[in-house]
Formats: sequence, structure tokens, C-alpha cells
Amino acid sequence: MLSKNPFADFRSECKTCLRRVIQDLFPDMQVERLAFEKPANPEFGQLASSLCFELAKQLGQKPIAIAEQLVEALDRSQFSLIERVETAGGGYINFYVDFPKFSAMTLDSVRHLDDEYGFVKTDSTSKIIVEHTSANPLHPMHIGQARNPMLGDAIARILEARGHTVYRHFYVDDIGRQSAVLAYGYKKLGKPKPDAKPDHFLGTIYTITSCIVEINRLKDKVKQAKEVSASEEILKFTQELDDWVSVAAELREKYPELFERLLEEIGEDEDSERLINQLNKSYEAGNEKARGLIRGVSELCLQGFKETLSRMEVHYDSWDWESELMWNGRVEQVLDRLKKTPYVSPIGGVLEFDAEKVVKEFDLKEELGLREQYQVPSLTLIRSDGTTLYPTRDIAYTLWKFEQAEKVINVVGMDQKLPQLQLKIALHALGYSNYAQNLVHFAYNLVNLPGYRMSSRRGRYITLDETINEAVKRAFEEVSKRSPHLTKEEKERIADLVGMGAVRYALVEVDPSKPVLFTWERVLNFETNSAPYIQYSHARACSILKKAARKPEKPVYKLLKEELEQEITLILASFPDVFVEAARFLKPNIVADFVNNLADRFNTFYNALPVIKAESQGLSDARIALVDAVRIVLRNCLSLIGIVAPERM
Repeated sequence: MLSKNPFADFRSECKTCLRRVIQDLFPDMQVERLAFEKPANPEFGQLASSLCFELAKQLGQKPIAIAEQLVEALDRSQFSLIERVETAGGGYINFYVDFPKFSAMTLDSVRHLDDEYGFVKTDSTSKIIVEHTSANPLHPMHIGQARNPMLGDAIARILEARGHTVYRHFYVDDIGRQSAVLAYGYKKLGKPKPDAKPDHFLGTIYTITSCIVEINRLKDKVKQAKEVSASEEILKFTQELDDWVSVAAELREKYPELFERLLEEIGEDEDSERLINQLNKSYEAGNEKARGLIRGVSELCLQGFKETLSRMEVHYDSWDWESELMWNGRVEQVLDRLKKTPYVSPIGGVLEFDAEKVVKEFDLKEELGLREQYQVPSLTLIRSDGTTLYPTRDIAYTLWKFEQAEKVINVVGMDQKLPQLQLKIALHALGYSNYAQNLVHFAYNLVNLPGYRMSSRRGRYITLDETINEAVKRAFEEVSKRSPHLTKEEKERIADLVGMGAVRYALVEVDPSKPVLFTWERVLNFETNSAPYIQYSHARACSILKKAARKPEKPVYKLLKEELEQEITLILASFPDVFVEAARFLKPNIVADFVNNLADRFNTFYNALPVIKAESQGLSDARIALVDAVRIVLRNCLSLIGIVAPERM
């Protein structure tokens, strides 16, 4: 008998038996939901029910007395996967699985379903957009931003495996002052051809231009403050200026020729700040020259992004340009509609959206998970100079996304919690409550590097490219130590898979709500809780199977009597449940936790119990089948988080 979800079948049998006996003994008793928990100690079975404690309150009897009645009255002829049922702990009912039958069902199912095992399909499929990465096209992606595409890609893979139609979108944020700063500096240099990877080349231009422009701005601020003798402001701006001058010194030392050229070119303009703002405004309005300049430099930067992300096997179905929403009138349409609501009004020269008023009128506090006393700040839709803000354009973008899909997941950092909240509220105000309810902000925390403070504007960051290269280099050294007999080409191929897998796993395995502490000691630990460790476990399983040189057709699974063998079987049987939970709650980290635990138990098994040289041919065959099932589940788990499982390392 094959099963798509063995442990769920065991749980279902336990539920059915328990529900029937309750109806027989207590026909007037209505039990809405039967919940089970997994005992930490296998001595108490594989599932336990605390139902009798609830029934005791209604029946006025002791929980243990009810438990004993129920267990005594169970119809054991209905048992298939249940071996026995016992009472314990003053009223618990413990269910024990019939391991010979359960092992046969589980291991046959894994080996037969192979690369489909675990991926339980949903009964209600949806079209889902997962918008992720969406890094500003200004400089190379750094390790701090890399958590976004790794999480976004894992979510997309999990939802796709669940049976949904998933579209991966990248929102190109090409509107705003930062894009104008880069384009301004690039133009000042005469629009040169990159002499390095495009995003790295442009990142240097952006950082230097931003630094020079900021120093000029602060010099003006200090001068203005001195003219009116504003001592506090003089001190504040002078401190900021000193900070930027030190940044300039770093950049000048690192890129002397480029720095001097930009300093000279920008120095020719009387008011670079005004020119940048003018360029930004012209681009937003769709001016042809501005379009050619900013779109051109953004596309150049995206070439670099695509190269990096393709290397990590992260791909997209759609690249959505923020500027298109301005030029095709979608942002203007949204603004016109918002202006007609009672929630928008001009205040102090800017257009404000009263989000709190919408929350009160639509009674949204509970739906949005807000405390009763929390007041949602208003949202500025248009600046005094007539340019729009990012959240305004995001409203138009979200409406466009819902034309393509039924559900939208925005993978955006925790720091964007308020704009994402205001976005939902704006959808309610526009009459799109259904969209608001199907819009998910998948928030995640920062990536921390011990002793290193990153700043994109100041050019202080460790790029994702550098991180991947370092990971691959270190992986090559480790693979060379462990497998000196491999050819250089094979070592390089494996090092590539291991290095990139290590970076991916490190960014996915931590709960998204918690920060990632990125250290090489953890990321490339071949001994525990890392992609290399799990990949090595997979390679070890492949090696055992290769040495065995046979595929047992009809293993006798009842020979797998060791506690460790049964524990691994239960883990394999639980994978579909873990997968369903990961898809339901958008938690790729639980897949990472699960596969690490499986690797742990498998390595303990490997060190404790012989496989090929087991006491008998029958036991050896059963253990070979178990190893084969472990190999399949390790590979399937890793595939969900975008990691390749090598056959040798």
C-alpha cells in the first residue's frame, strides 16, 4: 500500500477509531476537533490525545476513568497502522504505530514516488505572485539584501510544489532620487562602458557621486546655519560633514582616478542637487532624454543582478518597471480615485491619506492585527514638488498584480511594516477589501556580520558576488581535503554546489522574524546544521548505495527493529506534514530544520549500524532500502530551498 502522506494516514486512523468509540460510549457528546500531539519519548507512543481532560469537565468524571473506558471499548479489528493503544499520565491516550506495516508503507511510498514524495498537492489551487528581491538598480546586491531572494525563491518553490501556479516578479525601483544620483554621475563621466561587472562598476559611480553631492549639500547647510548663527544646526551639520569627508577619503584612496574625475565634473555645476531633482522629476514625467538616461543605466545594473541571481538559480517570470506605472497613467488613476474618497486632503502643501480614519470606519483593527490604542500614521501621497512617493506607486503596482493573480506575496523587510500596512488600508479605501485580505507581507529580519556595519550609500558593503566566491573557494579547500582523489574539475563542480548551497541555507534556515548572524564558521560547517553537512549526508547515502550495487525489490521491513531505524522511518513519514505546514505558513525555515534533523539521525545511524555488512542479507536489504529513502527525502527537501544534492563530495 502506497501513501502520499504516511504519518497523516496513521493520525487519521487514530482519529477515526477515537471518534467512533466516543460516539458509541457517549452518543450525546459533541467533539468538534480531535487534536493529537507527538510525545517526545517513544515510550509514550507516536501520537497522544489529551481529549479525556476536556471530556472530564463535561461528564464530571476523572480523566483517567474516561480514558480507560475509551481504550477498553476500542474496536481493534479496525486497526491497520495502529499496533496498540494505552492510557497514561492520569488521562492521556497513547497510540503506538505498527512498525512492520508502517515501515513498509512509508519506505515503499518514498522509493516509489521518488522525486514527488512529500509534495502533497492542495485541493484548492491559486494563481500566486511572489514579488521578491526588487533591489534598487544602483549597486551590486550585498549579503544584507541576499536574504530576500533566497527566502522569496524558497517560498515560490514550496508553493509551486504544493500545486499552485506561481509567478515570480521583480519590481524594478527605477524612480526616485537615488536613481537620478546614479544617472547624473554616469552622465558626468560620459556614459562609459563598464570595465567590470556592470552592477559593481555602477555601484562605485553611485557611491562616489552620492558622497560628493552630499558633501556639497552639507557645506551649503553649514554656511546657511552660520549666516543666521544657529549654533545647534552648525554643530549637527558639521558633524555630518566630517563623517562624509572621512567617507570621501576612503573612496578617494580606493578609486583615485574615478573620484578625481567625478569631483572635477560635479564641481562644474553650481547646484548639483537641483539638477538631480530636476532629472528625477523629468524621468517621472516621462521626458525622453531622462528616460533614455535613467532607464539605460538601470538596465545596465540589472544585467549584473541577473548574472548573480542566475548563478544562484534564482529566476523571474516578470521584471516590472516602476516607471511604467507612471508613464502609462496607472499611478495618476489611483491618485484620482483616492482624491475622490473622504480620506485624502492637502495638508501643508502635500497630499495626505488619512489611514487611521479608514481603519476606524472599516473596523480593521482586528483584521490588521493592530492594538486598539495604536494610531496608524497618515501617508504622504505627493510631495510639495509634485513628485509621488514609493508607497503611492506601490498602490498602483499592487492593483496591477491582482489583475494577474488571486494572491500576492510581497517579500519585503520588516522595516517596511508601516508602508505595507498603509498599502492594505489604501486598498480597503479604494473598495478592494478582497485584495487587501489576499495581500501578504512576508517580512524578514536583517543579516548581521559580526564587527561590520553596512551602508550602501557610503559604499560599505560585502557583495553577494564576493560572498559566493568566498564560499566556493572555502568549499573547494574542504572538498580537496576530504576527497583528494577527485579531479580538479570535479572538485570545482562540487565546490560550486556546496558554496552556493551554504549561502542559501544560511539565509533560509533562521526563522524570518529573527536576524541572521552570518559567520563562515557556521555557514560552511561540514559537521552540523549547514548545507554542506546535509549535502555531505546525501553524498554519503549515495556512496552506500553505490557500494551495495543492488536495489532490493522486496525488502523485509519488519527486520528494521532498532529504535534508530524506526525513528528515521517516522521522520521520513512526517516530511509531507512538514511540507504542508511550510506552504501554509510560508516557513521555508522549517524545511531547513527538518532536513538538518534527518541528516543528524542518518549520520548517527551510519556510525552505529552496518548496512552492507549487516548480520543477514535480509537485514542488509532492508537497511539499503532505508538509506535509499533517506537519500530521496534529503534531496527533495534541499530542492525546496533551491539547493542541489551532490552524489559525491
